[in-house]
Amino acid sequence: MPSLREIESEMRLALLGGDDGPARTMVRGDGLEPAARLAIYRHHVVTTLTAALQATFPVVCRLVDERFFAYAADRYIQVEPPSGPCLFEYGAGFANFLAGFPPCRSLPYLADVARLEWAMQRALHAPDAIPLPIRAIQGVAPDLAGSLTLTLDPSVTLLSSRYPVDRIWRANQVDEPEPAVVNLADGGARLEIRRSGDDVVFRALDPAVFVFRHALARGGDLAAATAEALAADPAFDLGSALTALFADGLPIALGPTPSTPGDDPCQREP
Repeated sequence: MPSLREIESEMRLALLGGDDGPARTMVRGDGLEPAARLAIYRHHVVTTLTAALQATFPVVCRLVDERFFAYAADRYIQVEPPSGPCLFEYGAGFANFLAGFPPCRSLPYLADVARLEWAMQRALHAPDAIPLPIRAIQGVAPDLAGSLTLTLDPSVTLLSSRYPVDRIWRANQVDEPEPAVVNLADGGARLEIRRSGDDVVFRALDPAVFVFRHALARGGDLAAATAEALAADPAFDLGSALTALFADGLPIALGPTPSTPGDDPCQREP
């Protein structure tokens, strides 16, 4: 007799992997063939996961239409099934999947639109954090300031794209009866996505500010972040950049090494 773990493994394979051979022996027909009953179960699972992905990536869905999105979602579910119980956490790898999905080759911007929407999803469910006041760094000795690291709000994502994904996203909202035409040649985007109150917002940053904040978000210290920003724009002003950073309420911790919030995102209600 198979163990509970073996039963769970075979059922997962049948519902998400497409191989229901071993699981058929574990399902009672009760008037319906086990294979047919498993097909019903699988349809329900895939439909539920597809709906969850569509809720997270509505603009991607609008760009490709619902039928193609369902087709892509079905393939994604097979190669990257959920690993946890929280549906709003599902889809972290969807953008990378789309980037390598052959039928999407004619839409090179699609993966970055998905990255924007995933960043918005992350921001919505990120744990709360208390911002530091700017006086937190005013007492740091000048000779130690360069090695200072700033941990940013966990809802923040810094996203760079070769394509105007912010304009694509705005042009494809449901309140727009006809999507506006976005010229891909208009240039890319450097975006900061975060939660503000109960809302998720994003905005474009100038190149030096984006590089500076992105370096800090990666765990770089002030010296390294400043060097990167100056390489992007020799006119970059560190004092103004720090004042703006704290005014935006982004730093939540200081240290020689960044701290990483360990809250389980499932603890926050969707």
